[in-house]
Amino acid sequence: MRLVLKSDVAGLGTKGDIVEVSTGYGRNYLLPQGLAANATTGMIRQIQEAARVRREARRRELEAAENIRSHLAETRVVIAARVNDEGQLFGSIGIAEIVDAVRSLSSVVLERRMVLLAEPIKTIGYHEVSITLHPEVQCVLTLDVIPAHR
Repeated sequence: MRLVLKSDVAGLGTKGDIVEVSTGYGRNYLLPQGLAANATTGMIRQIQEAARVRREARRRELEAAENIRSHLAETRVVIAARVNDEGQLFGSIGIAEIVDAVRSLSSVVLERRMVLLAEPIKTIGYHEVSITLHPEVQCVLTLDVIPAHR
């Protein structure tokens, strides 16, 4: 019996998979539980089209993330902050300040969840910040923290 899974079934497949099962298993368990539907030619075509659309969307997202990474590599991000005589910041620079600085210095709009910062920046100088643009695309942004004019 050929069925299309409506949800994930352990040991059988994931939602949208076309599976071949015994007639008894399909009629007595999968169909009554609403876990599967009969695999008609129209439904199979629809599933294949949806998979093609998902692949194309993933490809576009990956391409956009690669473009942003190349743009960020060309961007110098400088943040001016008030410091004391030892070079320590009054306060700190966190994710929100980094996102705002990137937005103001380039056309890239980062989301806060994309920026990985182990701890807030509290000194002047160069700091490396990891950015995750896509599960497959990461980059390192060099941040230059300079003293602000008093």
